[in-house]
Amino acid sequence: MEALSLYKFVPECHRIMAKVSRACSIKVFCSFLLSALSMVALTCQAQEQRWSQKQANAWYAQQPWPVGSNYVPSDAINQLEMWQAATFDPQRIDVELGWAQNIGMNTMRVFLHDLLWQEDPQGFQQRIDIFLTIAARHHIKPMFVLFDSCWDPYPKLGPQHPPVPGVHNSGWVQSPGAEALTDPSQYPRLKAYVQGVVGAFANDPRILAWDVWNEPNNTDASSYGGREPKDKVARVTELLPQVFSWAREEHPSQPLTSGIWEGNWSGPETLSPLMRTQVNDSDIITFHNYGWPEDFEARIQQLKQYHRPIICTEYMARGAGSLFDTTLPIAKRYRVGAINWGFVAGKTQTWLPWDSWQRPYVLETPPVWFHDVFRMDGTPYREREVELIKSLTSSAASTEAGVSSR
Repeated sequence: MEALSLYKFVPECHRIMAKVSRACSIKVFCSFLLSALSMVALTCQAQEQRWSQKQANAWYAQQPWPVGSNYVPSDAINQLEMWQAATFDPQRIDVELGWAQNIGMNTMRVFLHDLLWQEDPQGFQQRIDIFLTIAARHHIKPMFVLFDSCWDPYPKLGPQHPPVPGVHNSGWVQSPGAEALTDPSQYPRLKAYVQGVVGAFANDPRILAWDVWNEPNNTDASSYGGREPKDKVARVTELLPQVFSWAREEHPSQPLTSGIWEGNWSGPETLSPLMRTQVNDSDIITFHNYGWPEDFEARIQQLKQYHRPIICTEYMARGAGSLFDTTLPIAKRYRVGAINWGFVAGKTQTWLPWDSWQRPYVLETPPVWFHDVFRMDGTPYREREVELIKSLTSSAASTEAGVSSR
């Protein structure tokens, strides 16, 4: 426990000690003081520990069934372009989140970036607040992602390059980038970012949860693998527990998590050290799955052993067999949250498949969209999918309303 945690209690302790010192002997007073400080220390320690199963499940019982998308506005190629002052577009965000509200979505998973905090903490915080105001107007509670190990390992502030023709997610950037990840002298800056953002919104009811690190052990073998640090996974494995601790020291009222996405999840003994941190330090369990519905359901069964709320924070890749039609009903049956990738077909070009990194779709069009729900003009890619989402979220809301009224 850091000494700073105690400072929050100092004024109250002074008030109590003054009363006691007037009424008691020095011996009694000292005994009381030691007891009081012990209670304060235990309280701080408890607040900096992982949520209990009871606490996590009680929190989840108060939430509607979480359904939404991974979201970046259609006019942004990555997190930096979404959030930088010169390209932040509240009007576009308002329109697109309106589409989400209309089909019953109630959450969005949204990526932040450490360089934005380093450049302009106050401005970045203000833009997050604006985003939250817009989202709340549409009854959407986002899950914010703090760090991300996917795609370009060398992010740079300023104007972002245009999309590479025919390539999926050609401009997405990692946070922290390779230079910061391999330089421990920058870790205090990363800590300031985590604690600055989480601390500013720790008690904000407009936020659903904090995803502290997206796919932390992803080495981008099919895209930027040759430019990645050789010891990337080892460094992230060492840093991830610290990130959980940094965030938890701000006592957020929202749960912390980091989603597992590959490997053997069949039991605690099969987890890698990094995955063990993801599972053991998360208040709620999150995971990614782009497989067939049978595989999706099998993963849920494996994760139920942890007796915590479960949210799938990435799914839906039509060309890989992960579909709204087959996956979302399973998620509803288990009341597992479902956040698909992505929402609007825009500059990220994630309607293109992953293999576009090896063979860009310049002279041909994929037979089906890989990700995304809407075109840039707001028309659905598949009307049937939108009707399904609307139907399942509407029936879930009716059921939850009926339960809460009894």
